[in-house]
Order: sequence, then C-alpha cells, then structure tokens
Amino acid sequence: MKALHIYAGPKALAHIEANGLMPEHVGVIPAAAGGPKGLILGPLDRFLFGEWLPQSTQPIDLVGASIGAWRMATACLDNPVQGFDHLSHDYIHQEYKVPEGQKRPSAKQVSDEFSQTLQAFYGGHVSEVLNNPRYRLHVVTSRGKHILNREHPLLTPLGYAGAYLCNAVQRKAMGAWLERVVFSSRGELPFDVSDFATQHMALNEHNFMAALQASCSIPFVLQAVHDIPDAPTGAYWDGGITDYHLHLNYNGLAKSPLVLYPHFQKAVVPGWLDKALKWRHKATPFLDNTIVLAPNPEWVKTLPNGKLPDRSDFVTYASDFEGRVKVWKAAVRASEQMAHEFADWLVNPNWTTVHPL
Repeated sequence: MKALHIYAGPKALAHIEANGLMPEHVGVIPAAAGGPKGLILGPLDRFLFGEWLPQSTQPIDLVGASIGAWRMATACLDNPVQGFDHLSHDYIHQEYKVPEGQKRPSAKQVSDEFSQTLQAFYGGHVSEVLNNPRYRLHVVTSRGKHILNREHPLLTPLGYAGAYLCNAVQRKAMGAWLERVVFSSRGELPFDVSDFATQHMALNEHNFMAALQASCSIPFVLQAVHDIPDAPTGAYWDGGITDYHLHLNYNGLAKSPLVLYPHFQKAVVPGWLDKALKWRHKATPFLDNTIVLAPNPEWVKTLPNGKLPDRSDFVTYASDFEGRVKVWKAAVRASEQMAHEFADWLVNPNWTTVHPL
C-alpha cells in the first residue's frame, strides 16, 4: 500500500506538468501545528533538508507554528539531519510526572519542563538558526488582546469563549481577541497578511527561546509566555490558534513562490478554532501554488492503534510511558516509507499521480 499521497493546487499542478519538480523550484516550506502528529514527518524532513534541498542554492522561507516551528528551526541548524533525529527522540520521550493528588500535570510544570527541553536543544545553537545563509525562519505565535492580554484563571477562559464565538461568525472577527505575531530571522513575510490581524517582529538572540516556546504553548496545557523581548507586551500562545495549519495567502504576493508542504493530512485547516468547522477545511486560492505531501488515510489505519500519534496518547498511556514510546517509535519508523516514495517520485514526477488539493 502506498503511504504517500501528493496533492497540488492548480498552479502547482501546472508547474509539475510543465517542469517536473526540482529543489530549485521551492520558495516556501510551511510546517503545521498539530503536536505529536508532526512526528511522522521526521523522515520527510531528514530527506528534504539533508539530501534534496542541498542540491539547490536559492533562499527558502520556512514558516512554522507550534511543533512546526520547532521542526523549521531545527532545519536551520548546521546539521539538520542530526537535529531532526534529536527532535524526534526528545518529543517521543517527553514525560510529565503527575504530582501525587493531581489528575494531570499543571500548566506551569509542563511549561517549565518544556522550557528546559528547548534550552537543552538549542543552547549554543541559536546563532546557527538565525544566521543560516539560506533558510529564513518565521515563527508564528498568537498574542492575546483585551482580557486575553494577560493570562488569568477566570478571564482567559472567557476571552477564548469570545474568540470562539467571533471566529464561528467570521474568521477575521477573531482578530478582536487574538492577533498573529510572526517572528522572523530576516526578510519579509512570504505571504500576504490582509486576511487576519498581523504583526511582524524580528527574531533575535534575545527573544528566540521565548518566541519558540510561545509558538508551542497550547492554552490551558502550557502557560502563556508574557512580554517577549523586542515585541509588544502581552500574553503569547500557540501559533496554531490563529494559524493551525498555516492556510496562508502564499498566492497574494507579486512573486508567488512554489510552496512545498509536508503535512499529516490533506486538509489545511486555517485556525485551531476551525477544527470543527468543516466548511473551512477546503482548499482556497491561497493554496494554488502549494504541493502537499500527506499520508494516505488508508495507510494511516495500518499504524499502531490505527491512527497518527496525537495528544490523546498522553492520556491513553498515562501510566505506561514505555508503551507510548513504543507505539510512537513504530509510527515514525513506518513513516520512512513516505520519504522513500517521495524520493522515488522525484526521479519521475508524474503529474497524473498527483491529486487535486
């Protein structure tokens, strides 16, 4: 059974038909939020950044939210293949001991331990990431406004309820509660920002750790990161809230690049609060130049538990750390098939095997 499905927007499909797909054709690589689901993209990441893209020299914009920001920052290391191996190991072996008398670890405990993980991972390597001669990193975060500007045990749930209701009416209306703040190592943003309230800030040595942690800070699971250096004051949360799968207007610039998107599903969902709003899961003209590499849904059923790793596994295997590690490792090993299939397809990039996005 094929593990990999390739999907393309109309302009991307026309490009493949006329030119095939070469590493020098890629201008943007997005990386979605989605927690443990992102683990299955590790083998693809190692192939893309370790073997395929080094065959070209053009600058590439890497856009990431949550685990996607961690992945794309890792791609900017001097040795990305080793970095992706390290990332997979560290993510799989996350373990948050539940204190006696509690049902789950506190948000403070998870935040503190995750901060230590990031410090150990990137300590001494931040300059490599920021000064990568080729890759421009863009870390997406969500900054709270009004009563969401500071984290509060009562006001924060109310603020997110307001954001949910506004978003249900119109995605842009959620901008009254939350704005997209993107921290970039350099360069302009590779997408048009007129779709949603956005601020663009410099990513530097002073705010790298805080911005990356904020991008991964799931509300109520981790604490918000407050007052990131060299950025507007306030509470910053997971970039997936505003941009869950980075359904961004890559087609809205004068020069629209080809977007190569390793993803864990076909649908590119705009925001975290859109997960239940199925009518927002369809492709739009924003993705006309996008190629999505995603697992075959039938192949996913062959993985342990018949699904991708996800955050529910932390509950399912709450008292069986080794059991969770075993099934997540098995899923990552199986996903090597996706990387092999993409490498084979690149030798003969047959556009007739590509599905419409």
